Amino acid sequence: MSDRVEIVLIALGWSGAVAIAGAGLLRALRGRSVRASLLALCLTTVAAVIAATIGTAHAMFLSDHDFEVLLLVSVVVAVLMAGVSGLLAHNLAESSRALTEQTRAIGDIATLDLSAETPHRAPASAELAALSRELDAARTRLAESRAREQALETARRELVAWVSHDLRSPLAGIRAMAEALEDGVAEDPDRYRKQIRMDVDRLAGLVDDLFELSVIQAGALKLSLEKISLSDLVSDTLAGADALARERGIALRGHALTDVAVRADSRELSRLMSNLVVNAIRHTPADGAVEISLVERDGRATIAVTDGCGGIPEEDLPRVFDVAWRGNNARTPGADGGAGLGLAIVRGIVEAHAGEITVANTGSGCRFEVSLPALA
Repeated sequence: MSDRVEIVLIALGWSGAVAIAGAGLLRALRGRSVRASLLALCLTTVAAVIAATIGTAHAMFLSDHDFEVLLLVSVVVAVLMAGVSGLLAHNLAESSRALTEQTRAIGDIATLDLSAETPHRAPASAELAALSRELDAARTRLAESRAREQALETARRELVAWVSHDLRSPLAGIRAMAEALEDGVAEDPDRYRKQIRMDVDRLAGLVDDLFELSVIQAGALKLSLEKISLSDLVSDTLAGADALARERGIALRGHALTDVAVRADSRELSRLMSNLVVNAIRHTPADGAVEISLVERDGRATIAVTDGCGGIPEEDLPRVFDVAWRGNNARTPGADGGAGLGLAIVRGIVEAHAGEITVANTGSGCRFEVSLPALA
């Protein structure tokens, strides 16, 4: 057997024995902290190298002095590597603890707060850093989802309260008038019947709005798309709202700088325009004006409805299209029977057509702009 083969076998024997012992130690430490496991792994590696070196040194017939030097060097290396291994294990354990805290924060959905700063420690490896970034991204998404859920829940409670009020009042009136008609004590039966019919129409409109909104929020709005001329749509809207505007003493004007065609559902688009214009008329005082305009810019058709409502407080502008939003007294439907659903329905219809809707104050009123992709 050659010397090289003998040295290899001796090194394998010594290092293998240490490796087996280290594997047993790692097995015993299973379930303990990652710090202990990593420290045992590093020390096992160092011990295996030193054992193989010392074992082969005997076969090389070193002098006592040289053997003592080798032992001293091995001890120094072992102590140094034990310190380095301990530091590495500590850093990895701290990174693992930080990731555990991030995960725990994500799991506690009830107290998840996006505005709160999560303490960060530089991860010990690129993989842990990537995992930390993913946890932060998940935390952000969950916090935003929770905020949306809370906003929807608030809107739902407000909607239930408003709808309950809007249903209770006309139903009580209908019941009282029906009892008066049954008992024959109604002074003017024809007026009572007319009022009952008006209240029923109002309730039917409210139910229609609730159904339309539920379809939109469920993502089940089905569109029958066809080519539509927006100038014709503006003309039809003006004609349909003219009687209401005259009744309230409001000037209703409209103009189209150009004829723009879009691909849309004519029924839903007509409802969108009707909701916007009726909403503008209802909140514009007598002797005021409501104007509809149509322009085309950069391949998009923009319909603007400008009213004279007096404006919306800046802090309320982001909530204008929320479900059940009614705003201040100047924009509260009141006797008109709205439940704060009209503008929410408008936004749903616009988004279903891949469009955008915005609102801004103009000084004397508000300007609602609907932007839709125009056909060439």
